[in-house]
Amino acid sequence: MGGEGGEERPYRSHVRPACNACRRRKSRCTIEAHSSACMTCRAHGTECSFPAEKRRKISHGAPQRAQASRATELSVESSSQPPAQNAILSPYITAVQPLPVSDIPFSTSTSSHHINLDWKQCQAVQGTPMSLEADDDNPHILGPAVMGDSHILADYLSSIPGNRGMRAIRPVELGSSSFPIVFTKVQKRPLGMMLNSNPALHKLQVIEKLIEPWDLHLVDMYLEKVNPCFPLLDENTFREQFINARDRISPALLSCLYGHMLVFWRHDPELSQVRYPDIRFIWNLACEALYSELHLSPGMSTITAILLNIGGRPTTSMIGNGIQLGSAIALCYSLGLNRNPLPWDIPQAEKHLRMKIWWSMLIHDRWSSLAYGTPPHIRRTQYDVPIPTEEHLPVREQHRKAHDIFIALVCLTEVLDLCLEHVYAISLDVPERNLDLELNKWIDTLTGDVRKIVTRGIGLRIPGASNLRLAYLAVRLLLRRIYLDRERQNPAYNAEKLANQIMDARRIAEDIVILVQELEPPQLGDFWLPVSAFTFVSTVTFLIRCALETEQSGTGLSQSTSLKMADDFLSSLRSHQENFGWDLVDICLAQHSELVGRLRAAPPTSVPLDDSTIETRQQFIPDTEFIDALFPSIWDTLQSM
Repeated sequence: MGGEGGEERPYRSHVRPACNACRRRKSRCTIEAHSSACMTCRAHGTECSFPAEKRRKISHGAPQRAQASRATELSVESSSQPPAQNAILSPYITAVQPLPVSDIPFSTSTSSHHINLDWKQCQAVQGTPMSLEADDDNPHILGPAVMGDSHILADYLSSIPGNRGMRAIRPVELGSSSFPIVFTKVQKRPLGMMLNSNPALHKLQVIEKLIEPWDLHLVDMYLEKVNPCFPLLDENTFREQFINARDRISPALLSCLYGHMLVFWRHDPELSQVRYPDIRFIWNLACEALYSELHLSPGMSTITAILLNIGGRPTTSMIGNGIQLGSAIALCYSLGLNRNPLPWDIPQAEKHLRMKIWWSMLIHDRWSSLAYGTPPHIRRTQYDVPIPTEEHLPVREQHRKAHDIFIALVCLTEVLDLCLEHVYAISLDVPERNLDLELNKWIDTLTGDVRKIVTRGIGLRIPGASNLRLAYLAVRLLLRRIYLDRERQNPAYNAEKLANQIMDARRIAEDIVILVQELEPPQLGDFWLPVSAFTFVSTVTFLIRCALETEQSGTGLSQSTSLKMADDFLSSLRSHQENFGWDLVDICLAQHSELVGRLRAAPPTSVPLDDSTIETRQQFIPDTEFIDALFPSIWDTLQSM
C-alpha cells in the first residue's frame, strides 16, 4: 500500500493518486520510505488505502503505466478498449461500498471531471447512465441564475487536460432551442465518515435471512406484477444486476423492494403455502436501511428506494412517508430529474430512466397530497418532462396494456393537480378553471380497453385497471366536493341546485361502493397505490355528511339511504379484509365501523327538516364528543394499527 521502492510518493501524481482518506479531507498525501500509511493518516489514525494499487494487481496484461493513467483520469478517451463486462453497472448501485477504480462506471460524477465525454462510446456500454454516482461525489445540476456564467466556464475548462470541475450535457440536435445543462460535483458523504461504514447492508442481510429462499422469487414477482403497472426499474438491467452482481446493488433499494412485495405474499400460489414473514419487522429494517443510505450516500438509487418505500403497503406512517417524499423530491431537483432529457446527448436508456423516476414522483406527490391533506411539493411551472408515451416505455408486448394504464394514470394525475391548486389555494387570485372540462378532455384522449375501464368499469382484470378506475372516481368525487363548497360560499346560492349537486356527488360515491363490492380475488391481489386507502375513508365520510344534511324524516338516521350505503360499503370492506387480508381497508374500518353503527342506532329527531334548512341541520350532532367521533384523528388510527 506504500510507495514502490521506498520512494516518497508525490502529491496528486497522475500515476499514483492520493489515498482515499486524504482525497476526502483534500489534504496533502505524503508517504515516507518503508511506511504502509501516509503521514496524514498516521496523524489522524485513519485507514490508508490506495484504490489504484488494488487495480494494478487485477490488470489483464495491460502496461501498468497505461492502466494507472486510465484509472486516474477516469476518461473514456484515455483507453480505446471498452470497460470489462463485470464493470457494467446499473442505476441501482449505491456508492456506499468502496469500489475498485477500474470498476467505477463512467457516470456524471466521474465524467463531470471531463466535459467532452464521447457519449457515443458510452452508449455502447449497457447500463452506464449519466446519473450514476461513484466514489464520494454526486452530480448536482446548476441553477438557471448561474447557468450563463457556467456555460462559459465549462467551455473553457473543457480545453484543460485532466480538468475535474464541471460537465455540460449538450443537446443532440444541432440548432436545438434547448440549452446545455451543466452539472458540478458535490460530496455526498459527511466529512469524516468512513467508506466501509454501511449499516444499510447489515439490515439487508437480516431481511434476506428472514425471507430466504424466496428473495429471487420476490424480485421476479415485482418485475412481472408491479413494475409493468408502475414502471420504476429497468427490468433487463435490474434482473441481470441482481443475478450477477447483487452485492453491488443499493442495500436500501433491495430492502425496500422486499418489503414492498410482502403484501403480495398471500396472493402468490407458491408463497401462500409457506410461512408468512413478519411484515412490520421487515419494513422497520427496510426503513432503517433507507434512512442510513439517505444520510451516508444519497443518490439515484436512494430515490428509487424511497419510491418503493412510500409505495409500499400497509400504510402506517403518514409523517414518515411525507419526510421521505420531500427528501426524494429534493434529490430529484438536485440531479435535474425535473428537466426534459430528450434533447440531451446521453444514452437513450438514461433518458427513459430519468423520465420514469420523475413520473413516479409526480404520481406519489399529488395523490399523497390528496390523501394526507397537505399541499403537493411539485409545481407544474418547475418541470418540463413530457407526458409519457409508448416510445418512452419500451416493454414486452405482454405488458403493453399495463403500461397504457400507467400512461393514463400519469395524465389523470395532471388533472388532479389542477384540482389541488383550488383545494390548497390560500390567496383568492387563483384563476378559475372549468375542472369538469379538464377531466372530460382527459377522457376523450382514452381509447380501447383503457376507455372502457374508466367510463364503464369493464376490463378490470388487466393489471392496474382497478386502481385506475378508483383513481378516476376519486377525482370525480373531489370535483363534486369543490363545486359544493363553491355553491355554499355563493351568497345567492339556490337550495334546489345545492341539493341536486349533493345527489350527483352521492351517485359518484355509490360508484365507488359498487366498484369495491364487485372486486374479485385477482383484483384484490393486483397493484394498488397505497393512498387508495384514503379514498375509502373520504367516501364513507361524504356519505355520512349526506345523511346528516339531507335526512328529512322524523325517524332518525336509521332509514337514511346514504348511511345504509356507507354501512354496506363497510361490510364489503370487512369481508375483503377477513377473507383475503386486503390491507387497504384497515384505516377506513378502524375509523368508521363503530361510528356508522352508532349513527344507525341514533334515536329519531323530533324536528322534521326540509331542503330549505340544509345549512342549519346541526341538531343531528349533539355535542363536541360526537364531532370528535365523526372525524377521528388519522394519526391515532395509524399509530394503533
